[in-house]
Amino acid sequence: MAKVATCLWFERDGEEAVRTYVSLVPDSQIGPIFRAPGPWPGGAPGDAILVSFTLGGQSFQALNGGRRVEYGTAASIAVACRDQAEVDRIWDALIAGGGSEIQCGWLRDRWGVPWQIFPEILPRLLADPDPAIAARVFSAMQEMIRIDAAALERAAAG
Repeated sequence: MAKVATCLWFERDGEEAVRTYVSLVPDSQIGPIFRAPGPWPGGAPGDAILVSFTLGGQSFQALNGGRRVEYGTAASIAVACRDQAEVDRIWDALIAGGGSEIQCGWLRDRWGVPWQIFPEILPRLLADPDPAIAARVFSAMQEMIRIDAAALERAAAG
């Protein structure tokens, strides 16, 4: 078990969420699952209470708390994708089944967890030593919902 892990709260379907997450992000796996030995306020014996997992090599836990909670946007899971195909694959999977798009690469999955999904080129272009390039890329990004790597490259080129 990791010494430090981010814990995500779910009503009852944390295990399903974790299985979805680890299927999408490389270098991810499910760890130990603590199952209820008897009835508990959130469910029945055998139900997952706590699922440990790594997502992109980072430690997380999914806690089934028995009631739904709303996530704010002060924290999110950020995934830097190698290319547009990976952005699209992860984005589409996370908004499927009731997720929602926000803006500038942000979305909420069907469990309400906020995510930032962006191509690796975005932070590189935003940190370009030429402030005019960074400004054009930043302006283009602000008009996007899902980040479009090709559109960022066009903005950088002027």
